Amino acid sequence: MNLFTEIRSLVVGALETMQSEGALPGGLVFDNVTVEPPRDVAHGDMATNAAMVLAKPAGMKPRDIAEALAVKLAGDARITSAEVAGPGFLNLRLAPGLWQAVLRAALTQGEDFGRSDLGRGKKVNVEYVSANPTGPLHVGHTRGAVFGDALASLLDFVGFDVTREYYINDGGAQVDVLARSVYLRYLEAHGATVAFEDGTYPGDYLIAVGEALMAKVGDAYVDQPEAVWLAEVRSFATDAMMELIRQDLKSLGVEMDVFYSEKSLYGTGRIEEALNALDAKGLIYEGVLEPPKGKKPEDWEPREQTLFKSTEHGDDVDRPVKKSDGGWTYFAPDIAYHYDKISRGFDMLIDVFGADHGGYVKRMKAAVSALSDGKVSLDIKLCQLVRLYKNGEPFKMSKRAGTFVTLRDVVDLVGSDVTRFVMLTRKNDAPLDFDFDKVLEQSKDNPVFYVQYANARVNSVLRKAREAGIDVEDATLAAADLAQLDHEAQLAVAKKVSEWPRLVEIAGRTNEPHRVAFYLFDLASDLHSLWNRGNDQPDLRFLQEDDPSATQAKIALARAVTVVISAGLGILGVTPAEEMR
Repeated sequence: MNLFTEIRSLVVGALETMQSEGALPGGLVFDNVTVEPPRDVAHGDMATNAAMVLAKPAGMKPRDIAEALAVKLAGDARITSAEVAGPGFLNLRLAPGLWQAVLRAALTQGEDFGRSDLGRGKKVNVEYVSANPTGPLHVGHTRGAVFGDALASLLDFVGFDVTREYYINDGGAQVDVLARSVYLRYLEAHGATVAFEDGTYPGDYLIAVGEALMAKVGDAYVDQPEAVWLAEVRSFATDAMMELIRQDLKSLGVEMDVFYSEKSLYGTGRIEEALNALDAKGLIYEGVLEPPKGKKPEDWEPREQTLFKSTEHGDDVDRPVKKSDGGWTYFAPDIAYHYDKISRGFDMLIDVFGADHGGYVKRMKAAVSALSDGKVSLDIKLCQLVRLYKNGEPFKMSKRAGTFVTLRDVVDLVGSDVTRFVMLTRKNDAPLDFDFDKVLEQSKDNPVFYVQYANARVNSVLRKAREAGIDVEDATLAAADLAQLDHEAQLAVAKKVSEWPRLVEIAGRTNEPHRVAFYLFDLASDLHSLWNRGNDQPDLRFLQEDDPSATQAKIALARAVTVVISAGLGILGVTPAEEMR
């Protein structure tokens, strides 16, 4: 039950009636008419911008439209008052029975409350993490993993057919560096003294891989030239790293549907097929690019290259796909990979990248637009850096040096639930401070604790009610006399619950799962506020001695809160707390 959608339909219906009566001209489009919570709760329960957005196309004053619309809406039993404010905003107050209906819907539908068919079953591919298979995932990957996984769950919740995908970057030179690093650990396992030079990875995580390689091949590669062992060790090391990455992701509660290898694009004709598709559209040509900004003329050597006309699809400059020596650029396999996604029938593509990939956004969108003739959308979400703190001091990481903070380090220190929730307490494109001490604090300043505490508080009330012999099954609570919930603090909680279906649709439409975390914190705050008022006003307490009817009504409200918290935490990948310890 989306109460905001229901009231918007009422508003649009009233506008259409005004048209039929000649109070509004015909031909108006109501797409931009919204109904939303007012900025100030004192102004009402909902507000509509109808008069403001229709004034210009209707050739009328906003207040004139608003006043006429108010008269129409006031005649509906669901509206107790419709008041014009400012230049033409319309504030609405709703009948109490609507809030009761919302609570009953939450109790009846359970964690399906708020689900919608926004996505209409469209196929969406969410690609996230996609780290080079050269070592364990670090904390930067953790944020992308949490964001991508929560986004995938959010889209599933609002009706999309979601595929979670990991792109294995195993086609570049960094995998050869990994192989050489593992070979050094292999020699070390045989008792040799080795030195990590030329950019090889010195991390201890490769010790076990080197030992496993020795167990597999014995001394077959000792003192052998690189040509003998490189290909085999590269494959062995990549498999070992991907198994480590899978286990890291599992510790965070992330499971992928597809692992796609970049290497599978090379030597298989797939890159050529994708570029031929662009060539057939007249978008591939031989040319010379202008020097990059900031390059001095004497530093620039113009070279003819194979280029993609990405500027015809919104990019700033055309992009090379083949170098002058005949080798592919990094962009070419990425084009082929996205062409493969399009060929698999996805209606929407979402890529979750690190902040350092900002320069890739326009070219990648141009490629998808060109390859799909604009039929497949691509949204690229950039995740900014995570700054780690412990004991008031910043944590540093350096993948090359082997001293980076891994995903597993974070999960082991604070747990998967805390890690996931905290990673979503900022919008993805804003930097995030992760303080190991603060995220474990039991205070209002810690959002994950505050939300979990609200859920645990309600569960404690449910346990006490059952011990007192009061029936608090959801079906019974849904049938309770909810008209008893008439205090402003109780109604504030009910109104916040009613926002959930609207909020989750907005989050799904904008691909912003952090909105769910923010909403859950606000909902928990309203519940805690009501709870604390019960300390001074006994009639607001959830358990009312000698009055089972009042108790059931009040617990129905609290239980509706936990229904929404459970659904929201489920989207975030967090397990609701039954009790706090």
